[in-house]
Amino acid sequence: MPNDSRPLAISVPAPRTLDLIFTADALKQLHQRYRIVEADPEDVAGLGDEVLSQARYIIGQPPLDHDTLARLPRLRAILNVESNLINNMPYEVLFERGIHVVTTGQVFAEPVAEMGLAMALNIARGVVDADLAFREGRELWGGDGNRSARLLSGSDIGIVGFGDLGKALNRVLSGFRARIRVFDPWMPASILRDNGVEPASLETVLTKSDFVFVVASVTSENEGFLGAKAFASMRPGAAFILLSRAGVVDFEALMAAVESGHIVAASDVFPEEPLAHDHRVRRLPGFLRSAHRAGALDSAFKKMGDMVLEDMDLMDRDLPPMRCKRAERETVARMRSKPVTVN
Repeated sequence: MPNDSRPLAISVPAPRTLDLIFTADALKQLHQRYRIVEADPEDVAGLGDEVLSQARYIIGQPPLDHDTLARLPRLRAILNVESNLINNMPYEVLFERGIHVVTTGQVFAEPVAEMGLAMALNIARGVVDADLAFREGRELWGGDGNRSARLLSGSDIGIVGFGDLGKALNRVLSGFRARIRVFDPWMPASILRDNGVEPASLETVLTKSDFVFVVASVTSENEGFLGAKAFASMRPGAAFILLSRAGVVDFEALMAAVESGHIVAASDVFPEEPLAHDHRVRRLPGFLRSAHRAGALDSAFKKMGDMVLEDMDLMDRDLPPMRCKRAERETVARMRSKPVTVN
């Protein structure tokens, strides 16, 4: 190592891999510009001082304790390519030392928003059920097949959460002439208005919407905050579309609300993933299911690698990272989302 002047980066992107998040050209650039030491997340502390004392970057989000951080004197940034900020390191120490913690999670905003739109349109027009009926020779033609159909255009839409995903969802919904209300207690009302949406209370979003999209991160303040009372307050027949993390809802209460016929629902995320084969949500009518695949596009993964390379280049020149989203001192320790186990 002493004869190699390239900055050292520890690569621990699990459950992802460098081949997944970098194109062939970008991966070649990564190896040309940096000394890459690959490890499993739980093995970072055991890499030895020869590696830890030289490391400038960590690509991934391994658990780090105070002692391990003390052995990383040159660390400039932790580049999280899992997207969730997990409370597995002393963030207060990182901020005190001026170490950047950044995430590439915004790459998923657009593909997840498009999946949310697809789910809403399917619920409105019964696309999946009509296709299955057609395959089985039970199709209903013309108006007979549209007895429960409705339009997304001109409807009342509620969004819970207005981070990168909420903003992307608002953009894909912009052509439907809908009235969009947003609840986000961390977002100033002026920013919501600047994005063309109406600031609203959670009660208003739930009671006044034909479609409710939930795109909020799980925090120490909102775990399971959408429960039986919330679902009962929704309009009969309204659609509840869960796109962020299952931890923000009482999933048993959600299933009960759907089973009763009061609302319909769609979800890309579940309390445990992969989901047990005998889980009752698999057989629940009125519930549209997707196996946490909304954002998992190769184009999104590869964009991660581009963002990482660009920000590492900026920091190599003593400039701040600009492509990835920086963790905030005031909120990072409140995050409670579970890490993904499958890409």
